[in-house]
Amino acid sequence: MILLRHGQSEFNLLFSQLRQDPGIIDPVLTPLGHQQAEEAAEALAREGIRRILVSPYRRAIQTALPTAKRLGLPLTVTPVVRERYAFTCDIGSARTNLARHFPEVDFTHLEEVWWPPEEEPAAHVEGRAALFRAEMAALDDWAHTLVVTHWGFIMALTGLSVANGQILRVDPNGPAPETVPWKHH
Repeated sequence: MILLRHGQSEFNLLFSQLRQDPGIIDPVLTPLGHQQAEEAAEALAREGIRRILVSPYRRAIQTALPTAKRLGLPLTVTPVVRERYAFTCDIGSARTNLARHFPEVDFTHLEEVWWPPEEEPAAHVEGRAALFRAEMAALDDWAHTLVVTHWGFIMALTGLSVANGQILRVDPNGPAPETVPWKHH
């Protein structure tokens, strides 16, 4: 499968400058983040992608849309690949608000409030990642799946820290990380 970390968000930009939570709920992409999303769409255009799974956060949806449009594929909103709830930015947008902002995306299966009510323990995110890895490994065409997700979920799934807009190929049949070096970025 191909993992894509969302492009730079308003939160990422301010957090990198301030090194503290700037208090933005479900931030959108910055101009650089939109550029990273377009560059990812270009890079992924010839990868044989047949399915796009995306986190329900606005920054992930905005990152996935250029690839979806280019390939003529729908987005499958998949809460299991959401970010680890640890900062204000990890408070999501209600399903009805998402549907209003992204009318081209199907949110009918999403609960109105789909993010956790409080900080998510690292072990819980690692469990979500392990379940997702097993579900993907069971698919015949996992190699043709793009997953647009977040730093914390990619860290739990692979043990690797990736930059905004970075693409990473992962074989779900391969070994899970022995340890996950949790550090806030």
